[in-house]
Amino acid sequence: MIEARHLRVLRAVDATGSFSAAARDLGCTQPAVSQQMKALEQAAGTPLLVRTGREMRLTEAGRALLRHAVGVLAGLAAAEEEVAAIAGLRAGRVRLVSFPSGSSTLVPTALAELRAAHPGTQVSLVDAEPPRSVELLRAGDCEIALAFRYPQAPGADAEPGGAAEWSDLEVRPLLADRLVGLVPAGHRFADSPVLGIAELAEEPWIAGCPRCRRHLVEVCEAAGFTPRIDFATDDYPAVVGLVGAGLGVAVLPELALESVRPKGVRTVRVEPAVRREVVALTLPDLVRVPAVAATLDRLERASARVMGA
Repeated sequence: MIEARHLRVLRAVDATGSFSAAARDLGCTQPAVSQQMKALEQAAGTPLLVRTGREMRLTEAGRALLRHAVGVLAGLAAAEEEVAAIAGLRAGRVRLVSFPSGSSTLVPTALAELRAAHPGTQVSLVDAEPPRSVELLRAGDCEIALAFRYPQAPGADAEPGGAAEWSDLEVRPLLADRLVGLVPAGHRFADSPVLGIAELAEEPWIAGCPRCRRHLVEVCEAAGFTPRIDFATDDYPAVVGLVGAGLGVAVLPELALESVRPKGVRTVRVEPAVRREVVALTLPDLVRVPAVAATLDRLERASARVMGA
């Protein structure tokens, strides 16, 4: 009989590539992992792993079983959390994954309120940009993922991670985060109240995360030019520092500027106006878990305060 513990071991071996690495991740011994996999293969009636060099890889049967295992483990986690709450334990666990500017602005207020109202609820936080954060959610490695998506620029291909790809998830809209332009303090456009993005066509650019870079190129191409990106970094303070040093211009979400001291730069309103949609994602089965529902509620409240400010 296939058991949940066998499926967890299978997922760990696939993720790490070896029994010993899987054992470290699971906090057990290598022989224990080997025994669990042997029992799983006996229950399945077919080999699930093959050794290629120094790595273990899933067979076709192993990959098929793993696809089902992800849903089974996520459903089991939801069931365990809901049953615990019904039994009156007044406890819960939420693993939250967020992109960095969300982690520094929305998350602290939300989690402080959650802890005050539900001190027994444990929340962990990991930084990851979409689509990686969404992958972690679907794999059962977190209960809530904060993510964002941009509107599709005219003539652009459909964006990975957009509405269609999230159709199987519970989507809680949080806020619309406007993009603002950044130019060096001494720039000729530093005092401009509004700036058409096409006016920056000849400027060197500093770009952000991969999804932000792709969207920047789409918006610029829709305005009639391809940006010359001299620097690209996922670190928003680094983007601000590079602009402040006079090395280029950039556009950043307003949330990203909330936790950064923009020294030596000026912010300008950029037209056409672009806003990224910030959302909280979870699996439909997890919405009924009290700790998850409470965390979503606090994230919505924190977002409303940011929008009001």
